[in-house]
Amino acid sequence: MIPDLFSAADADTEARRRKALLVHERLCAEYGAPFPFFSTKDPLSELVSALLSHRTRNHDSHRAYQELRARFPTWEAVRDAPTEAVQEAISACTWPEQKAPRIQAVLREISTRCNGGPCHLEFLADLPVPEARAWLEAIPGIGPKTSAAVLLFSTLRIAAMPVDSHHHRVAQRLGLIGPKVGEAAAHKLLEALLPTGWDAQQVYDHHEALMFHGQKCCYFHTPACGRCVILDQCPFGQARVR
Repeated sequence: MIPDLFSAADADTEARRRKALLVHERLCAEYGAPFPFFSTKDPLSELVSALLSHRTRNHDSHRAYQELRARFPTWEAVRDAPTEAVQEAISACTWPEQKAPRIQAVLREISTRCNGGPCHLEFLADLPVPEARAWLEAIPGIGPKTSAAVLLFSTLRIAAMPVDSHHHRVAQRLGLIGPKVGEAAAHKLLEALLPTGWDAQQVYDHHEALMFHGQKCCYFHTPACGRCVILDQCPFGQARVR
C-alpha cells in the first residue's frame, strides 16, 4: 500500500511539472518572452524597494523610493536618520508610519550581521540559493517573496522565483498548487516544479509570464476564460466555460 501511495504522489508531481512547462511555453509565447529585467538596482537597494512596495501601487512605491534616495545619500544615512524623516520621505507609499521603522530595523540588522560596517549584500551571490534566501528571511520583516525579489530582480540575477498575487492566483486555478496554499508556502512548491538547471532569465520569464496572465486575462473578478491560451490546462476555467 505504501509504495502505491508514493507512486501516485510521484505521478501527480510529474504531471504538475509537465503542466507548468507547457503553461510556461504558451504564456512566454503569448506575452513575448524573454522579458527584459525591469530593475538594475544593487541587492540592498532592491531590498528597500521591495519593502516599500508591499501593498502599494508600483507608481507610488517608485515615488517613495526615489524621494528616499534623493533625501539620503546612503543606506547608512537612512538607517541612522530620525524615523520621522524617513517616514516623511516615503509618504507616497502605503503605511509609511510602519514601513519607515521596519526599513531602519532591517538596515540595522544587516549592519549588525555584517560586523557593523556597510553591507551591500553582493556576498549572497556566493551562497547556494536556499542559503541566500535563508540568510535574508532570518531578518524580521523579510519573507519568501522579498528574498526571491532581492536575488532575482537585483543585479545579482540569481534564479530564485518570487510569487506575487497574480502568479499565485493563476497557479491555483491551474491546479499547480492546492486551493488552500497561501502565497508564502507557494514559493517552494512552485519553484520545485521548474527544471533545476534554469538560469535567472528563465525563472524571471516564468514569473513574469504568469504575472502578466493574471493582469491581462486571468483577473481576480470575471477572468476572460474565453480567450485564455491555457484554458485546456485550467480546471477552474473549464468549469466556468461549461
